[in-house]
Amino acid sequence: MQDAVQDKAKQDLQVQHDVVIVGGGMVGAAVAVGLGQLGLNVAMIEAYQPKAYEPEQPLDLRVSAISVASEQLLERLGVLDELLSLRHVAYKGLETWEVEDCITQFHADQIDEPHLGYFFENRLIQLCLWQKIEAMDNITLYCPESVSRFERVTLDDQQQIKVTLDSGTEIRAALLVGADGANSQVRQWAGIGITGWDYAQSAMLINVATSTEQQDVTWQQFTPAGPRSLLPLPGNNASLVWYDSRSRIKQLMQLNHLQLAEQIRQHFPQRLDSNFTVIDRGSFPLTRRHAQSYCQDNVVILGDAAHTINPLAGQGVNIGFKDVDVLIATIADAVGNNRPWWTETTLKQYQCKRYSDNLLMMSAMDAFYAGFSNDLMPLKLLRNGMLKLANHDNPIKKKVLKYALGLA
Repeated sequence: MQDAVQDKAKQDLQVQHDVVIVGGGMVGAAVAVGLGQLGLNVAMIEAYQPKAYEPEQPLDLRVSAISVASEQLLERLGVLDELLSLRHVAYKGLETWEVEDCITQFHADQIDEPHLGYFFENRLIQLCLWQKIEAMDNITLYCPESVSRFERVTLDDQQQIKVTLDSGTEIRAALLVGADGANSQVRQWAGIGITGWDYAQSAMLINVATSTEQQDVTWQQFTPAGPRSLLPLPGNNASLVWYDSRSRIKQLMQLNHLQLAEQIRQHFPQRLDSNFTVIDRGSFPLTRRHAQSYCQDNVVILGDAAHTINPLAGQGVNIGFKDVDVLIATIADAVGNNRPWWTETTLKQYQCKRYSDNLLMMSAMDAFYAGFSNDLMPLKLLRNGMLKLANHDNPIKKKVLKYALGLA
């Protein structure tokens, strides 16, 4: 009798799903919704649940510029309307320069779009996706949970992945999705190597309250030490991004809010309203990582698990959402044509569509970053001349803008 009870308890800890996703951030949650909409039985594992939204909550430090292509994905996933009911900013302009008379300005009107994108707090994007997940019967959330072990197993002559959680629960699935960030457990277990380097710089995020009304232009000035950027936030608020050496950012992080505000006034462009108050700040190191492959049989990775990019142009989450879009479309095609959607043969279609595109974007950001990270006069004249030339309306400028927005 006791053995029967133990066997029953063990069976209760063994769960079968079609897909198990490790990581419930923005990218992981988007994959869960998309695959759930295909009718697959999905499990999502995450250690932390997003905090419920209250309008009086302070603005988060982590915000993302959501491109038009990412906006379209969120609409297809059925979360955009809810997201737009929460605080956000639609931005219409993007400006970049080193010296004031050599500025490049992009505007939504140039490509006949109502806006270039939205600024949302990362947590709110994740929260809306989780709310969608909780309303779907074929998605199971395992939270708070962590993974203790991955294994390849065979069930009914079909290879699967068994994921053992710290709680003892064993999840079996045909496909394991790694959306678990730059230090991905899934990628490491699968033996997928990475290439990359550290930029020897950090970025400091600073939320400020200003006397300026809500803005709709995001801007960035280049300096030899690194860019200085402004991202508009709801109301009389903005997010400042200060790129600099790690030692300099460490020094700035040790200042109080009044001291930091004075440093900002000295080192940010004059177009920043000087009448502001520092509300919050944080920092993170800049690194580049690119997985050597995105898939193998029964395993696929995407988002930061597959690539981390210089945040210079705010493309990180957008290329992650591009991964999501292509992966969902690839699996939908296989399901619709009754082909095995968990095999490397199928998953390589996703990899082929995303790998070179991600590499191109990463390389472009690196070239841009390197080109503005020194004060050599010939190069300075060249890059400012190129910025001035790029400000003229022409088909190339429109194509670059559409590519950055994911529309080309």
